[in-house]
Amino acid sequence: MEDSFTVAANNPADSEVPVFILSFRQRDEVAAAAASGGWRVIAARRADGLDQRFLTSGAAVAVLDARGAMSEGLAAAKALGPTIEAHGAAMLILISQSDTVHMRHFYDAGATHFLSSPMSSAAMAHSIRFAFRHAERLAGWGKEGSGATEPLGWRFDPDIGAPQLTPALANLLGLSEAPGMRAMLRRLEPGDRLLLRAALRRVGQVGGSTAFAHDVPGVGRLVQHLQQDRVSGRLDVLVEVLGVAPDASSAVRDVLTGARDGPSARRWIDRRVSEGAPVAIVLVALTRFDTVNTAYGREVGDELLRAVFKRISEVAREALGSSAIVARIGGSEFLVASDEVAGARLEQGVVRLEESLGRPFVVRGTIAPIGARLVTAVSDVGDTSAAMLRRASEAMLGKEVKMEAGGVPVEQLANELHRALEHGEIGVRYQPQVAIASGQIVGVEALARWNHPDLGEIGAEALFAAAERAGLEAALSDNIQRRALSGAAQWPSSLSRLRLSINVTAADVSRAGFADSLLGRVDASGFPRSRLTVEITETGVMADLTEAARLLSELRAAGCRVAVDDFGTGYSSLAYLKSLPLDYLKIDKRLSHDITGSHRDRVVVRGVIDMARSLGLAVVAEGVETEAQLDLLAKEGCQYFQGYLCSEPLDVPALAQRVHG
Repeated sequence: MEDSFTVAANNPADSEVPVFILSFRQRDEVAAAAASGGWRVIAARRADGLDQRFLTSGAAVAVLDARGAMSEGLAAAKALGPTIEAHGAAMLILISQSDTVHMRHFYDAGATHFLSSPMSSAAMAHSIRFAFRHAERLAGWGKEGSGATEPLGWRFDPDIGAPQLTPALANLLGLSEAPGMRAMLRRLEPGDRLLLRAALRRVGQVGGSTAFAHDVPGVGRLVQHLQQDRVSGRLDVLVEVLGVAPDASSAVRDVLTGARDGPSARRWIDRRVSEGAPVAIVLVALTRFDTVNTAYGREVGDELLRAVFKRISEVAREALGSSAIVARIGGSEFLVASDEVAGARLEQGVVRLEESLGRPFVVRGTIAPIGARLVTAVSDVGDTSAAMLRRASEAMLGKEVKMEAGGVPVEQLANELHRALEHGEIGVRYQPQVAIASGQIVGVEALARWNHPDLGEIGAEALFAAAERAGLEAALSDNIQRRALSGAAQWPSSLSRLRLSINVTAADVSRAGFADSLLGRVDASGFPRSRLTVEITETGVMADLTEAARLLSELRAAGCRVAVDDFGTGYSSLAYLKSLPLDYLKIDKRLSHDITGSHRDRVVVRGVIDMARSLGLAVVAEGVETEAQLDLLAKEGCQYFQGYLCSEPLDVPALAQRVHG
């Protein structure tokens, strides 16, 4: 990241100005994501009195979540837009990928920033930070003399023995900034005084935070959010006008999953840093957790979170010191903090955590397919928990933005893939497969290509990485198979003898009724089953060997031929090859390249080819680029090859010309 886009961690605006969130469907989740990045959050679910609530919150950034609520989100943006413009604030819109075509309407309403799904907590925190920087440049938020509205709130410090009101709240209630408790209570109705006392008892008994709502004559309905520091006893209260009390479901769920809460962890960090202790934190973000929740339900998801928390806790206290604390800070993210580690020991602890989380989790007899990303941050002099979490969130964002070989970020492709499928930007090219003995082109493999309007042509590897990130693997696979089959069915007569190979993924193998769906797609296209080869990768086979064997048997019985693709990248086992109904074995391009390497490399390739031929399988070598490679492959008994030595993937006219050129 360029220095010009860096906001200093100790910027007072960065730590004091809150973020206002309006989410009609996922308030708690969005609030937790923002809070995990260190932001102070005021969250609402309804748009009543939106502009006034935003002003009284003192926020510089309004986050409007329009996912699944386009009409409500747009109406809220239009209502808030004039206030955003008048006060030099920022409006960040969260929007579904399928609705990005409507972004211009939000822009016209006053939106300044956008974030489209799929999105992570790190990406959201990062987007909020850039939106804040925009507001800071426009109006100098958080600086002396800025136009930011001061939050409404009050504090009770036992050492002082009297409440202290912010100037804005004092002005709203018509009280002095140090009115005394009796004067404050007189502004409440008798029944509301009981609510306040009950809230004070709750927060005093169990700590943490609570809230209550009440009416103030001449002011309207207020929500008071109470939070108490158990060490100092200090009570901080944030007052929201016309607000909605936060739903307790997320806090309750954290208790039920056995995790320490995020606020208490942040207070621990702030206290140890203020005492001069060096503090290190590790931010842990689970990957593919949403898939588990969707596939197996919330109960299994919560059980998995408990198992993750337990494993992290055990390793953290062993590797990072007995004083290490572990907290679930929202969604599927965890925070580990310790004041006993630095340097090499911290690095070793992270390695231990990665190794531990890399082991399978078994929940109710099911292996949960999750992964984890870990980043660290170490405290500086004068640091805060908010600043440390922000640095960690930025580092996490950097981990998430994977780059394709050509420099294209997979996250960007994932965000744009749904639109590309709808607009027909995903096409197919055909790479020739050549019989080595005759030199004739006898078939082709259909390969996906994305004709991106800005980035040009993007290959299949980056496409499927983006599809996995976006949860669109099935949609992309269906689209490519359909395009390949319909295109081949319309080939000119000069190509009527060529075989067509299409790919199925590991996700396809696990889909119920996939064989029938694929065969229906083949028949609907008009392409003959007898000229179709279905390829599945070696890793796809091993993901579920039983299901793969069943699928390939059905397809073979229906008249198709079947092949294992990319052989040599995974298990490379004779045992599983014997158990599968196969016609072809396609050896990976790395083996094709290795044949011109050392004697040992050539022996390995020879062994693979001999093994395949002993099972009655034809061998296709992928990625052949040189005459030397082809000559040695032919000498070892390979029958077919494909690769740039013959041709790159071609469109239909170029393929016809190459076949008869």
